[in-house]
Amino acid sequence: MRIPRSLPREIGRFLGLTRVEFYRSIRDSVFGLALISMLSACSPVYVLRAAYEEGKILWRRQPIADYIQKPDVNAETQEKLKTVLAVRDYARDVLKLNVGGSYSSYSYVDRPDLTYVVLAAPKTELKPYTWWFLIVGRVPYKGYFSKADAEHEIERLKADGYDTNLRTSAAFSTLGWFDDPLLSHLLKYDKVGLAEVVFHELFHNTLYLKGQGAFNESAANFIGHRAAVDFFRAKFGADSVEHNRALQWWTEEREFGAFVAEVVRDLTELYKSDMPRDAKLRLRHEVFTRSKAEWARRIADRPWHRFRAFSQQALNNAVLMHYVIYLKDFDLFESLYASAGKDLGKTIELLQQAAAKGGEPFEAVRQMVKN
Repeated sequence: MRIPRSLPREIGRFLGLTRVEFYRSIRDSVFGLALISMLSACSPVYVLRAAYEEGKILWRRQPIADYIQKPDVNAETQEKLKTVLAVRDYARDVLKLNVGGSYSSYSYVDRPDLTYVVLAAPKTELKPYTWWFLIVGRVPYKGYFSKADAEHEIERLKADGYDTNLRTSAAFSTLGWFDDPLLSHLLKYDKVGLAEVVFHELFHNTLYLKGQGAFNESAANFIGHRAAVDFFRAKFGADSVEHNRALQWWTEEREFGAFVAEVVRDLTELYKSDMPRDAKLRLRHEVFTRSKAEWARRIADRPWHRFRAFSQQALNNAVLMHYVIYLKDFDLFESLYASAGKDLGKTIELLQQAAAKGGEPFEAVRQMVKN
């Protein structure tokens, strides 16, 4: 069957794309399918589902600059999308992050949750179960576009004796392989939340160490929060609502990260002891219960705290490993930030230099701070 030469133009017009953008969408979608199939040592079904969903995201991209001109886009959404573009500019021009074409476009997602993320850990060891992927190495989580598939993996891991945790994720990075769009469901966040997500994911585009999940995520979390604080101070002033909210959220993130480190120390001491496994399982339950009560006490006068739900959460090692992966050693990153004269762009350069040394990245940063 011969395809009319005008068809790409007509489809592009329908999607709001130029002819060049239409062909670029096809190119990226096809490349995305090929790349995802290369990345994973997983089942063909997993690969095909991931390729299909990534292809949809790439196909639906629309330039934000054009999308905000549409008459049916309300003022609040326009303001959030303009903030995303301003964050891009700040990340590129001030922080020197690898921005490329990421977050210059918008893509509609046709379900409330983007991905379902599975984590696991042994019951008497604070060590994450890992999955292997070709380019990024071993990672301490695995994402699914299907909740049923994620739950099936959870059941497999439970049958093998692991603690498990299933959570949703609002965004992910392709590490600069593609021009990641802003996904529609992220618009439920306010401007501060949006800025943190975009800075976080753009840092992944800039620095990502193979097989170093905790460093990658904790460093990106630090950069996401610190960049949001600096960005809103520069844009609206130190007394602005946005700047104060970004600063408060970062303060609460650091506070909770330090508390989790206390819980981890208690559990690590327990798990390293010579007592029988049954005793460890019984005593770890006491640690979980005591920790939740202690956290509730600490924030009793702050019912709005971002991590207030921890005191009601069902705990196991996999839940704690999620927090460890994303909240590890924030004070170390803050020390590096202080040594760089509180210049976040310089801090990012130092993180890249530490990573280039090889070896354990947290220790490389620690040595850099000492020197």
